[in-house]
Amino acid sequence: MTTLQSRPATQETQQPAHPAPNAPTRLIVAMALAQLGAYLTILTPVVVTMSIRVAQIAPNNKASALGTVLSVGAVLALIGNPFFGAMSDRTTSRLGRRRPWLLGGMLLGFAGLMVVALGTSIPVLTAGWAIAQLGVNATLSTLTALLPDQIPAQQRGKVSGILGLMTSVAILVGSALAAALAGSALLMFAVPSAIGVATVVLLVIVLKDRPAEKGHFGPYRFTDFLRTFYINPRRHPDFAWNIVSRFLIWMGLASVSTYQSYLLIDRYGYTTDNVANGILVATLISTVGLVVGSSFGGTLSDRIGRRKPFVLGAGVVVAAALALIAFADNFTVFLIAVAFFGLGQGVYLAVDLALATDVLPNPDDAAKDMGVMNIANALPQSLVPILAAPILAIGSSDNSNYSLLFLLGAVVAVAGSILVRMVRGAR
Repeated sequence: MTTLQSRPATQETQQPAHPAPNAPTRLIVAMALAQLGAYLTILTPVVVTMSIRVAQIAPNNKASALGTVLSVGAVLALIGNPFFGAMSDRTTSRLGRRRPWLLGGMLLGFAGLMVVALGTSIPVLTAGWAIAQLGVNATLSTLTALLPDQIPAQQRGKVSGILGLMTSVAILVGSALAAALAGSALLMFAVPSAIGVATVVLLVIVLKDRPAEKGHFGPYRFTDFLRTFYINPRRHPDFAWNIVSRFLIWMGLASVSTYQSYLLIDRYGYTTDNVANGILVATLISTVGLVVGSSFGGTLSDRIGRRKPFVLGAGVVVAAALALIAFADNFTVFLIAVAFFGLGQGVYLAVDLALATDVLPNPDDAAKDMGVMNIANALPQSLVPILAAPILAIGSSDNSNYSLLFLLGAVVAVAGSILVRMVRGAR
Protein backbone atom coordinates (compact mmCIF):
# COMPACT_ATOMS: atom_id res chain seq x y z
CA MET A 1 0.00 0.00 0.00
CA THR A 2 1.45 3.34 -1.05
CA THR A 3 1.95 5.73 1.82
CA LEU A 4 3.10 9.29 2.27
CA GLN A 5 4.53 10.97 5.32
CA SER A 6 2.12 13.33 7.09
CA ARG A 7 2.84 16.94 6.23
CA PRO A 8 3.46 19.57 8.89
CA ALA A 9 0.69 21.93 9.84
CA THR A 10 2.23 24.91 8.07
CA GLN A 11 2.12 23.09 4.76
CA GLU A 12 -1.43 21.80 5.26
CA THR A 13 -2.91 25.19 5.99
CA GLN A 14 -1.14 27.33 3.39
CA GLN A 15 -3.26 28.31 0.40
CA PRO A 16 -1.75 27.41 -2.97
CA ALA A 17 -0.30 30.30 -5.01
CA HIS A 18 -2.61 29.47 -7.94
CA PRO A 19 -5.78 27.76 -6.66
CA ALA A 20 -7.47 25.27 -8.97
CA PRO A 21 -10.60 26.54 -10.76
CA ASN A 22 -13.82 26.21 -8.81
CA ALA A 23 -15.93 23.15 -9.51
CA PRO A 24 -18.98 23.82 -11.73
CA THR A 25 -22.26 24.42 -9.97
CA ARG A 26 -24.01 21.63 -11.86
CA LEU A 27 -21.51 19.10 -10.47
CA ILE A 28 -21.97 20.32 -6.89
CA VAL A 29 -25.76 20.16 -7.29
CA ALA A 30 -25.57 16.64 -8.75
CA MET A 31 -23.23 15.50 -5.95
CA ALA A 32 -25.59 16.95 -3.34
CA LEU A 33 -28.64 15.27 -4.87
CA ALA A 34 -26.82 11.93 -5.12
CA GLN A 35 -25.73 12.27 -1.48
CA LEU A 36 -29.35 13.00 -0.59
CA GLY A 37 -30.58 9.98 -2.54
CA ALA A 38 -28.01 7.56 -1.16
CA TYR A 39 -28.66 8.59 2.43
CA LEU A 40 -32.41 8.65 1.84
CA THR A 41 -32.07 5.01 0.78
CA ILE A 42 -29.96 3.85 3.71
CA LEU A 43 -30.99 6.17 6.57
CA THR A 44 -34.77 6.00 6.20
CA PRO A 45 -34.70 2.35 7.36
CA VAL A 46 -32.18 3.13 10.13
CA VAL A 47 -34.18 6.04 11.55
CA VAL A 48 -37.79 5.01 10.90
CA THR A 49 -38.91 2.16 8.72
CA MET A 50 -36.72 -0.71 9.92
CA SER A 51 -37.77 -0.20 13.53
CA ILE A 52 -41.41 -0.19 12.43
CA ARG A 53 -40.93 -3.34 10.35
CA VAL A 54 -39.12 -5.14 13.17
CA ALA A 55 -41.76 -4.13 15.71
CA GLN A 56 -44.45 -5.50 13.39
CA ILE A 57 -42.70 -8.86 13.03
CA ALA A 58 -41.22 -9.25 16.56
CA PRO A 59 -43.15 -6.93 18.92
CA ASN A 60 -42.09 -8.72 22.11
CA ASN A 61 -38.33 -8.40 21.59
CA LYS A 62 -38.12 -5.47 19.20
CA ALA A 63 -35.03 -3.83 20.72
CA SER A 64 -32.81 -6.91 20.52
CA ALA A 65 -34.21 -7.94 17.12
CA LEU A 66 -33.52 -4.46 15.74
CA GLY A 67 -30.00 -4.69 17.13
CA THR A 68 -29.46 -7.98 15.31
CA VAL A 69 -30.68 -6.68 11.96
CA LEU A 70 -28.81 -3.37 12.07
CA SER A 71 -25.57 -4.73 13.50
CA VAL A 72 -25.16 -7.43 10.86
CA GLY A 73 -25.77 -4.93 8.10
CA ALA A 74 -23.40 -2.42 9.66
CA VAL A 75 -20.60 -4.99 9.89
CA LEU A 76 -20.93 -5.57 6.16
CA ALA A 77 -20.93 -1.80 5.62
CA LEU A 78 -17.74 -1.67 7.65
CA ILE A 79 -16.12 -4.25 5.38
CA GLY A 80 -17.62 -3.04 2.14
CA ASN A 81 -16.82 0.65 2.39
CA PRO A 82 -13.01 0.44 2.18
CA PHE A 83 -13.15 -2.57 -0.16
CA PHE A 84 -15.36 -0.86 -2.72
CA GLY A 85 -13.34 2.32 -2.31
CA ALA A 86 -10.15 0.46 -3.21
CA MET A 87 -11.89 -1.20 -6.16
CA SER A 88 -13.10 2.19 -7.39
CA ASP A 89 -9.58 3.63 -7.21
CA ARG A 90 -8.36 0.76 -9.44
CA THR A 91 -11.21 0.62 -11.96
CA THR A 92 -10.02 1.06 -15.57
CA SER A 93 -13.47 0.90 -17.20
CA ARG A 94 -14.16 3.21 -20.13
CA LEU A 95 -17.04 4.56 -18.04
CA GLY A 96 -14.51 5.83 -15.51
CA ARG A 97 -13.44 4.60 -12.12
CA ARG A 98 -16.34 6.09 -10.14
CA ARG A 99 -19.44 5.71 -12.32
CA PRO A 100 -19.74 1.89 -12.28
CA TRP A 101 -19.66 1.76 -8.48
CA LEU A 102 -21.99 4.71 -8.04
CA LEU A 103 -24.78 3.19 -10.10
CA GLY A 104 -24.13 -0.51 -9.47
CA GLY A 105 -24.13 0.02 -5.72
CA MET A 106 -27.49 1.79 -5.73
CA LEU A 107 -29.11 -0.90 -7.85
CA LEU A 108 -27.89 -3.59 -5.44
CA GLY A 109 -29.14 -1.52 -2.51
CA PHE A 110 -32.58 -1.25 -4.11
CA ALA A 111 -32.72 -5.04 -4.52
CA GLY A 112 -31.76 -5.61 -0.88
CA LEU A 113 -34.45 -3.27 0.39
CA MET A 114 -37.07 -5.07 -1.66
CA VAL A 115 -36.10 -8.22 0.26
CA VAL A 116 -36.60 -6.29 3.51
CA ALA A 117 -39.97 -4.93 2.40
CA LEU A 118 -41.32 -8.35 1.43
CA GLY A 119 -39.68 -10.40 4.20
CA THR A 120 -41.74 -11.82 7.04
CA SER A 121 -39.04 -12.98 9.47
CA ILE A 122 -36.04 -11.46 11.22
CA PRO A 123 -33.51 -13.66 9.32
CA VAL A 124 -34.95 -12.53 5.97
CA LEU A 125 -34.87 -8.89 7.08
CA THR A 126 -31.27 -9.36 8.18
CA ALA A 127 -30.25 -10.85 4.82
CA GLY A 128 -31.98 -8.11 2.85
CA TRP A 129 -30.47 -5.38 4.98
CA ALA A 130 -27.00 -6.90 4.56
CA ILE A 131 -27.37 -6.78 0.76
CA ALA A 132 -28.64 -3.20 0.93
CA GLN A 133 -25.75 -2.10 3.14
CA LEU A 134 -23.16 -3.62 0.81
CA GLY A 135 -24.71 -1.97 -2.22
CA VAL A 136 -25.30 1.51 -0.84
CA ASN A 137 -21.89 1.59 0.84
CA ALA A 138 -20.28 0.91 -2.54
CA THR A 139 -22.01 4.09 -3.69
CA LEU A 140 -21.21 6.06 -0.53
CA SER A 141 -17.51 5.20 -0.56
CA THR A 142 -17.33 6.43 -4.15
CA LEU A 143 -19.37 9.55 -3.43
CA THR A 144 -17.03 10.46 -0.59
CA ALA A 145 -14.02 10.17 -2.89
CA LEU A 146 -15.52 12.76 -5.24
CA LEU A 147 -14.81 15.53 -2.71
CA PRO A 148 -11.00 15.32 -3.03
CA ASP A 149 -11.34 14.11 -6.65
CA GLN A 150 -13.51 16.88 -8.03
CA ILE A 151 -13.60 19.79 -5.55
CA PRO A 152 -10.62 22.15 -5.12
CA ALA A 153 -9.34 22.87 -1.62
CA GLN A 154 -10.80 26.39 -1.44
CA GLN A 155 -14.35 25.02 -1.89
CA ARG A 156 -14.20 21.90 0.24
CA GLY A 157 -15.54 23.41 3.46
CA LYS A 158 -18.56 24.88 1.70
CA VAL A 159 -19.24 21.77 -0.37
CA SER A 160 -18.65 19.55 2.67
CA GLY A 161 -21.29 21.60 4.47
CA ILE A 162 -23.75 21.12 1.62
CA LEU A 163 -23.09 17.37 1.51
CA GLY A 164 -23.38 17.14 5.29
CA LEU A 165 -26.70 18.97 5.15
CA MET A 166 -28.01 16.33 2.77
CA THR A 167 -27.78 13.74 5.55
CA SER A 168 -30.34 15.54 7.66
CA VAL A 169 -32.48 16.47 4.65
CA ALA A 170 -32.52 12.77 3.78
CA ILE A 171 -33.76 11.91 7.27
CA LEU A 172 -36.43 14.62 7.01
CA VAL A 173 -37.62 13.51 3.59
CA GLY A 174 -37.44 9.85 4.62
CA SER A 175 -39.52 10.54 7.73
CA ALA A 176 -42.13 12.37 5.67
CA LEU A 177 -42.27 9.52 3.16
CA ALA A 178 -42.53 6.96 5.96
CA ALA A 179 -45.44 8.86 7.52
CA ALA A 180 -47.19 9.18 4.17
CA LEU A 181 -46.61 5.54 3.18
CA ALA A 182 -47.06 3.94 6.61
CA GLY A 183 -49.84 1.70 5.34
CA SER A 184 -47.58 -0.14 2.88
CA ALA A 185 -44.35 -1.86 3.89
CA LEU A 186 -43.39 -2.21 0.23
CA LEU A 187 -43.74 1.50 -0.56
CA MET A 188 -41.99 2.57 2.66
CA PHE A 189 -38.82 0.88 1.37
CA ALA A 190 -39.31 1.08 -2.41
CA VAL A 191 -39.97 4.80 -2.84
CA PRO A 192 -36.89 6.17 -0.99
CA SER A 193 -34.57 3.70 -2.72
CA ALA A 194 -36.06 4.45 -6.15
CA ILE A 195 -35.39 8.15 -5.56
CA GLY A 196 -31.84 7.19 -4.59
CA VAL A 197 -31.29 5.37 -7.87
CA ALA A 198 -32.66 8.32 -9.86
CA THR A 199 -30.38 10.89 -8.17
CA VAL A 200 -27.29 8.74 -8.70
CA VAL A 201 -28.20 8.32 -12.39
CA LEU A 202 -28.23 12.13 -12.64
CA LEU A 203 -24.75 12.34 -11.11
CA VAL A 204 -23.42 9.65 -13.43
CA ILE A 205 -24.65 11.73 -16.39
CA VAL A 206 -23.08 14.98 -15.11
CA LEU A 207 -19.81 13.57 -13.75
CA LYS A 208 -16.65 13.91 -15.84
CA ASP A 209 -14.98 10.72 -14.71
CA ARG A 210 -11.71 9.17 -15.81
CA PRO A 211 -10.55 5.56 -15.55
CA ALA A 212 -7.61 4.62 -13.39
CA GLU A 213 -4.32 4.49 -15.27
CA LYS A 214 -3.56 0.92 -16.24
CA GLY A 215 -0.57 -0.41 -14.36
CA HIS A 216 -0.61 2.43 -11.81
CA PHE A 217 -1.89 0.10 -9.09
CA GLY A 218 -0.51 -3.33 -8.39
CA PRO A 219 -2.69 -6.44 -7.99
CA TYR A 220 -5.19 -6.16 -5.17
CA ARG A 221 -4.51 -9.07 -2.85
CA PHE A 222 -6.33 -10.22 0.26
CA THR A 223 -3.47 -8.92 2.39
CA ASP A 224 -3.95 -5.49 0.77
CA PHE A 225 -7.61 -5.62 1.76
CA LEU A 226 -6.68 -6.45 5.35
CA ARG A 227 -4.19 -3.58 5.42
CA THR A 228 -6.94 -1.12 4.48
CA PHE A 229 -8.27 -1.50 8.01
CA TYR A 230 -4.98 -0.43 9.53
CA ILE A 231 -3.38 2.99 9.39
CA ASN A 232 0.07 3.24 10.93
CA PRO A 233 -0.49 5.87 13.63
CA ARG A 234 3.20 6.76 13.69
CA ARG A 235 3.37 7.34 9.96
CA HIS A 236 -0.04 9.04 9.67
CA PRO A 237 -0.92 10.30 13.16
CA ASP A 238 -3.33 12.99 11.97
CA PHE A 239 -5.37 10.53 9.93
CA ALA A 240 -5.44 8.07 12.83
CA TRP A 241 -6.49 10.68 15.40
CA ASN A 242 -9.23 11.96 13.11
CA ILE A 243 -10.58 8.41 12.78
CA VAL A 244 -10.70 8.00 16.57
CA SER A 245 -12.35 11.40 17.05
CA ARG A 246 -14.89 10.69 14.32
CA PHE A 247 -15.71 7.25 15.69
CA LEU A 248 -16.51 8.57 19.18
CA ILE A 249 -18.64 11.47 17.97
CA TRP A 250 -20.59 9.14 15.67
CA MET A 251 -21.19 6.80 18.61
CA GLY A 252 -23.07 9.67 20.23
CA LEU A 253 -24.94 10.53 17.03
CA ALA A 254 -25.92 6.90 16.41
CA SER A 255 -27.52 6.55 19.84
CA VAL A 256 -30.29 8.90 18.72
CA SER A 257 -30.71 7.78 15.11
CA THR A 258 -30.93 4.09 16.05
CA TYR A 259 -33.33 4.19 19.01
CA GLN A 260 -35.35 7.37 18.52
CA SER A 261 -38.43 5.43 17.38
CA TYR A 262 -38.46 3.17 20.43
CA LEU A 263 -37.85 6.15 22.74
CA LEU A 264 -41.01 7.77 21.39
CA ILE A 265 -42.96 4.51 21.76
CA ASP A 266 -41.76 3.59 25.25
CA ARG A 267 -41.50 7.05 26.84
CA TYR A 268 -43.99 9.30 25.05
CA GLY A 269 -46.83 6.93 24.17
CA TYR A 270 -46.47 6.58 20.41
CA THR A 271 -47.30 3.33 18.60
CA THR A 272 -45.91 1.62 15.51
CA ASP A 273 -48.84 3.08 13.58
CA ASN A 274 -48.08 6.74 14.34
CA VAL A 275 -44.43 6.86 15.45
CA ALA A 276 -43.39 8.01 11.96
CA ASN A 277 -45.41 11.19 12.60
CA GLY A 278 -43.48 11.85 15.81
CA ILE A 279 -40.18 11.19 14.04
CA LEU A 280 -41.22 13.61 11.31
CA VAL A 281 -41.88 16.42 13.82
CA ALA A 282 -38.59 15.78 15.58
CA THR A 283 -36.73 15.68 12.28
CA LEU A 284 -38.25 18.97 11.16
CA ILE A 285 -37.04 20.62 14.35
CA SER A 286 -33.63 18.99 14.07
CA THR A 287 -33.29 20.05 10.44
CA VAL A 288 -33.81 23.71 11.30
CA GLY A 289 -30.89 23.47 13.71
CA LEU A 290 -28.83 21.49 11.24
CA VAL A 291 -29.36 23.99 8.41
CA VAL A 292 -28.24 26.84 10.65
CA GLY A 293 -25.23 24.89 11.93
CA SER A 294 -24.20 23.56 8.53
CA SER A 295 -24.50 26.92 6.75
CA PHE A 296 -22.59 28.70 9.49
CA GLY A 297 -19.95 26.04 10.05
CA GLY A 298 -18.83 25.24 6.51
CA THR A 299 -18.71 28.82 5.21
CA LEU A 300 -17.00 30.29 8.28
CA SER A 301 -14.52 27.42 8.41
CA ASP A 302 -13.46 28.12 4.81
CA ARG A 303 -13.24 31.85 5.50
CA ILE A 304 -10.93 31.63 8.50
CA GLY A 305 -9.13 28.46 7.37
CA ARG A 306 -9.77 26.50 10.57
CA ARG A 307 -11.55 23.17 11.13
CA LYS A 308 -10.74 21.85 14.61
CA PRO A 309 -12.48 24.52 16.74
CA PHE A 310 -15.73 23.81 14.91
CA VAL A 311 -15.45 20.06 15.45
CA LEU A 312 -14.70 20.63 19.14
CA GLY A 313 -17.63 22.99 19.62
CA ALA A 314 -20.00 20.76 17.67
CA GLY A 315 -19.15 17.73 19.80
CA VAL A 316 -19.84 19.66 23.00
CA VAL A 317 -23.23 20.87 21.70
CA VAL A 318 -24.18 17.32 20.62
CA ALA A 319 -23.21 16.00 24.06
CA ALA A 320 -25.28 18.65 25.85
CA ALA A 321 -28.29 17.79 23.67
CA LEU A 322 -27.89 14.07 24.43
CA ALA A 323 -27.79 14.81 28.16
CA LEU A 324 -31.02 16.81 27.84
CA ILE A 325 -32.67 13.99 25.86
CA ALA A 326 -31.65 11.58 28.62
CA PHE A 327 -33.87 13.37 31.14
CA ALA A 328 -36.58 14.80 28.86
CA ASP A 329 -39.81 13.76 30.58
CA ASN A 330 -42.12 15.14 27.90
CA PHE A 331 -42.13 15.49 24.13
CA THR A 332 -41.69 19.29 24.19
CA VAL A 333 -38.41 19.08 26.11
CA PHE A 334 -37.32 16.31 23.77
CA LEU A 335 -37.93 18.61 20.78
CA ILE A 336 -35.86 21.40 22.39
CA ALA A 337 -33.02 18.95 22.87
CA VAL A 338 -33.37 17.74 19.29
CA ALA A 339 -33.02 21.33 18.02
CA PHE A 340 -29.64 21.67 19.75
CA PHE A 341 -28.68 18.20 18.58
CA GLY A 342 -29.33 19.26 14.98
CA LEU A 343 -27.33 22.46 15.46
CA GLY A 344 -24.28 20.58 16.73
CA GLN A 345 -24.62 17.87 14.11
CA GLY A 346 -24.88 20.48 11.36
CA VAL A 347 -21.65 22.21 12.36
CA TYR A 348 -19.91 18.86 12.70
CA LEU A 349 -21.03 17.46 9.34
CA ALA A 350 -20.11 20.72 7.62
CA VAL A 351 -16.51 20.66 8.79
CA ASP A 352 -15.45 17.10 9.57
CA LEU A 353 -15.40 15.84 5.97
CA ALA A 354 -13.25 18.82 4.94
CA LEU A 355 -10.91 18.07 7.87
CA ALA A 356 -10.66 14.45 6.72
CA THR A 357 -9.56 15.48 3.22
CA ASP A 358 -6.86 17.71 4.74
CA VAL A 359 -5.14 14.72 6.38
CA LEU A 360 -5.46 11.99 3.73
CA PRO A 361 -2.34 9.78 3.66
CA ASN A 362 -2.32 9.51 -0.14
CA PRO A 363 -4.55 11.53 -2.50
CA ASP A 364 -4.06 8.89 -5.23
CA ASP A 365 -5.88 6.38 -3.00
CA ALA A 366 -8.61 8.84 -2.05
CA ALA A 367 -11.56 6.44 -2.29
CA LYS A 368 -9.78 3.73 -0.31
CA ASP A 369 -8.58 6.13 2.39
CA MET A 370 -11.95 7.87 2.67
CA GLY A 371 -13.51 4.41 2.84
CA VAL A 372 -11.30 3.68 5.83
CA MET A 373 -12.36 7.02 7.31
CA ASN A 374 -16.00 6.06 6.80
CA ILE A 375 -15.44 3.05 9.06
CA ALA A 376 -15.55 5.57 11.88
CA ASN A 377 -19.20 6.36 11.16
CA ALA A 378 -20.21 2.89 9.92
CA LEU A 379 -18.86 0.99 12.93
CA PRO A 380 -21.03 2.87 15.47
CA GLN A 381 -24.11 1.70 13.54
CA SER A 382 -22.98 -1.82 14.38
CA LEU A 383 -21.76 -1.27 17.93
CA VAL A 384 -24.60 0.90 19.23
CA PRO A 385 -27.35 -1.71 18.57
CA ILE A 386 -25.14 -4.43 20.09
CA LEU A 387 -24.28 -2.39 23.19
CA ALA A 388 -27.67 -0.73 23.58
CA ALA A 389 -29.68 -3.86 24.40
CA PRO A 390 -27.79 -4.65 27.66
CA ILE A 391 -27.52 -0.94 28.51
CA LEU A 392 -31.28 -0.47 28.17
CA ALA A 393 -31.81 -3.43 30.50
CA ILE A 394 -29.70 -2.01 33.36
CA GLY A 395 -32.04 -1.15 36.23
CA SER A 396 -35.11 -1.53 34.02
CA SER A 397 -37.54 -4.42 33.90
CA ASP A 398 -38.85 -3.40 30.46
CA ASN A 399 -35.51 -2.66 28.74
CA SER A 400 -36.15 1.09 28.59
CA ASN A 401 -33.24 2.76 30.41
CA TYR A 402 -32.84 5.36 27.68
CA SER A 403 -31.39 7.89 30.15
CA LEU A 404 -28.26 5.78 30.62
CA LEU A 405 -27.94 5.13 26.88
CA PHE A 406 -28.01 8.82 25.97
CA LEU A 407 -25.76 9.87 28.86
CA LEU A 408 -23.14 7.42 27.67
CA GLY A 409 -23.58 8.83 24.17
CA ALA A 410 -22.90 12.31 25.56
CA VAL A 411 -19.71 11.15 27.27
CA VAL A 412 -18.22 9.57 24.14
CA ALA A 413 -19.22 12.57 21.98
CA VAL A 414 -17.35 14.93 24.30
CA ALA A 415 -14.33 12.62 24.30
CA GLY A 416 -14.33 12.53 20.50
CA SER A 417 -14.52 16.29 20.17
CA ILE A 418 -11.60 16.77 22.58
CA LEU A 419 -9.42 14.26 20.72
CA VAL A 420 -9.63 16.29 17.50
CA ARG A 421 -7.05 18.56 19.17
CA MET A 422 -4.52 15.79 18.56
CA VAL A 423 -4.72 16.39 14.80
CA ARG A 424 -1.63 18.52 14.12
CA GLY A 425 -1.65 18.67 10.32
CA ALA A 426 -4.76 20.86 10.10
CA ARG A 427 -5.93 23.91 11.98
